[in-house]
Amino acid sequence: PAAKFVVRESSMRLCKFFFVGCLSLVSLASHAETLNGLYQVLEPVSSQSPQERDQATQRALQTLVIRLTGDAKAAEGPGLAAIRKDPQQIISQYGYDAGPPESLQVDFDPVSTDRALRDAGLAIWGSNRPSILGWWLNDSTDGSSLVGDGQAVAQTLRRAAQHRGLPLRLPLGDLDEQVVATAPNLESADATPLRAASERYGADALLAVHARQEGSQWQAKWRLWLGDETEQGSVQGADTAAVADAVLLAVSQTLAPRFAVKPGVSSEQLLEVQGMNLERYAALGRLLEPFGGQPQRVEGDRIVYRVNGSADQLRTQLSLAKLQEVPAGEAPVQQPPVDGAQPAAAPEPQAQLRFHW
Repeated sequence: PAAKFVVRESSMRLCKFFFVGCLSLVSLASHAETLNGLYQVLEPVSSQSPQERDQATQRALQTLVIRLTGDAKAAEGPGLAAIRKDPQQIISQYGYDAGPPESLQVDFDPVSTDRALRDAGLAIWGSNRPSILGWWLNDSTDGSSLVGDGQAVAQTLRRAAQHRGLPLRLPLGDLDEQVVATAPNLESADATPLRAASERYGADALLAVHARQEGSQWQAKWRLWLGDETEQGSVQGADTAAVADAVLLAVSQTLAPRFAVKPGVSSEQLLEVQGMNLERYAALGRLLEPFGGQPQRVEGDRIVYRVNGSADQLRTQLSLAKLQEVPAGEAPVQQPPVDGAQPAAAPEPQAQLRFHW
C-alpha cells in the first residue's frame, strides 16, 4: 500500500505539471523559436505554365529537404528517388503568390514529409530553432548602411531567412547600434561589442555580416556565434537577395547537424533537469520535442525525461535555455521518503545526463 501511495503521489505531480504547463505555453517567452511555415516553400517563377510549375516544384522539394536536414545532397539521394519522381505524394496543396517576385507556393504535408525523410534515413531538424540576431552591414556605391528592422531591405533578409528555415531578428538600427556595427567589429573574432548591444534582443545566436558591392557583384563575409562556438565563411552573389540567401543557406547548413535527429542512430537515455517550475516545464517540453521527450517522474523540483538523442545534441539544444550540466561526479539529491512508506522494491534508474537551471 505504501509503494502504491508513492506512485500515485508522483503521478499527481506529473499531472499538475502537465495541466499548468499547458496553460503556460501561450504566455512563456521561449529561448528558441517555433518557426511557422516550415513546410511551405515559395519558388520564383517566370510564368504559370505546367512546365515551369513542375520545375519550380522540384526546386521547392530540394529547398524543403535542405531546410529540414541541412544536407544539400540529401534531396538527390536514392532514398528520395520516388519522391523526386512524384512530389505530389507529400504535397497538400499549391498555388501562386503575386510577390514580387511571382512565386509558386507549395505546401508540403508535415507528416508525409517527415515519414519520407525518416524512411530515407535522413536526420530531421524540427521547427524549434535558435533565434538569430542579424547584424548586417551593406557597403554599396550609395554608401554604408546597417540594415535595421524597419528598413525596406530588411524584407529581403526576412524572405531569405524564411526560405532557409531560420528565425531571423534584426536590430532597430538606431544611432548607438550604428556606432557598434562597424565593418571592423562585424569581421572581428571578438564578439564582445556585439554581445553587449544584443542583450536587449534576447536572441540565441548572433550573426554578423559585412556585405560589399564590387562592380556588378556582391561579396559578403559572415560570422556566427552560438554560445561559445563560432563559425565563419564568405559568399558572393549578383545582388543583395542572392547574397542573403547564400549567407543564410550556409548558416542553416552549419546549425542543422547540431540539432537534427537521425532515426535509428540516437540512443535512448534518461535526462534529469533540476530547478524546475511550471513555466520552465513548458519551455523544456518544447526544447525536447525533437528528441521525443517523455516525462518519467517528478521529485521535488527535479524532473526526469526519457529522450532519444545523442548527448552532444542534447547539450546543444539545452544550451538554448541556458541550462548548465551537472558534473558527472556530483551525486544526485535524494528525496526523503514519505512518512511511514516502505522503500521501493527496486531503485529508480539514474539519469545519464543531468542539468540545472
